[in-house]
Amino acid sequence: MNKQELYNHLNTTLKALTEGERHPLPNLANAAALFWELLQDINWAGFYVMDGEGLVLGPFQGKTACIRIALDKGVCGAAAREDKIQRVADVHAFPGHIACDSASNSEIVLPLHDETGRVVGVMDIDSPIFDRFDEGDEAGLTRAALLLSKACDWSRLVSLS
Repeated sequence: MNKQELYNHLNTTLKALTEGERHPLPNLANAAALFWELLQDINWAGFYVMDGEGLVLGPFQGKTACIRIALDKGVCGAAAREDKIQRVADVHAFPGHIACDSASNSEIVLPLHDETGRVVGVMDIDSPIFDRFDEGDEAGLTRAALLLSKACDWSRLVSLS
């Protein structure tokens, strides 16, 4: 299966999993499990959601993770703060990188939004392979982030200040 077919399958499956469910918790949990099952060469897949002035750990697959991330720290903080996808080929060269898992060498983080367009969290996927994520991954995961952003009623989970 090529990358486009993979992400078509992933997003079709994600849409089916979230259909009829508006609560973010089961939707994010199933999404993390789906990423873990389908994406190769990753060592962490999950979510952080806004909690006041920072991010708090949400559903994930992989090793234990940092529980809270300030918006001025790490790749996840940058994605939420700047409302911009962060595709990092070498996390060790990223200023302020937070090493939750020393095996991670590359990372992609995508913002999630509520119906008003406000950032409510981030989707975070790590890999032990340097430069693991390319434009094809970014495009496929952008579709997944948009799908999750629209599927969830974020007021049921996220505390925004």
